Amino acid sequence: MDFQGTLFEAPPSGVRSFAGLERRALSRGAWVDVQRTWLPGADEVFAALVAEVPWRAERRQMYDREVDVPRLLHTYGVGEPLPHPVLEEARDALSDHYLPELGEPFVTAGCCYYRDGRDSVAWHGDTIGRGRSQDTLVAIVSVGDPRRLVLRPRTGGESIAIEMGHGDLVVMGGSCQRTWEHAVPKVAHAGPRISVQFRPLNVF
Repeated sequence: MDFQGTLFEAPPSGVRSFAGLERRALSRGAWVDVQRTWLPGADEVFAALVAEVPWRAERRQMYDREVDVPRLLHTYGVGEPLPHPVLEEARDALSDHYLPELGEPFVTAGCCYYRDGRDSVAWHGDTIGRGRSQDTLVAIVSVGDPRRLVLRPRTGGESIAIEMGHGDLVVMGGSCQRTWEHAVPKVAHAGPRISVQFRPLNVF
């Protein structure tokens, strides 16, 4: 692990407010919220995630062969404790803030460990479960080296890119999972980065 944290970051002191949240309306009822440096104690959270999460490597069928999934994974299910108390606070703050739009809390936390620029995730939407037919929200907290989250309409059209920095929050909402796709593309050079995706029940 060669990620260089924030040298002068203050200790965690509670999840920051949503006062600087910026919403970008997309097509067909989709939208994306971005809040920079939202997660307090991002250095400490990153170190805890690297050390405490039981990371696993997966393989998937790709046409006629099995290939390695280019990132490490773990999911915390409903009721499972998260590896750092700031993440518990983050999930609760997101549930409170988005309750009027989502109508329910965030209850799971999927974790992805991008070890370097060769790790990535291909174009997809979270359409297993209720996301296939219903509007929903997926909230992503990123810690570690910056990486681009790229989104494009499923029906074709111009893509957009959001650079997710250390401690940043991105929330995909409305019809985003059904009408848009997102990806984290490979890059020539990048240090380690971890994303934590908070989701409501039965959204994958």
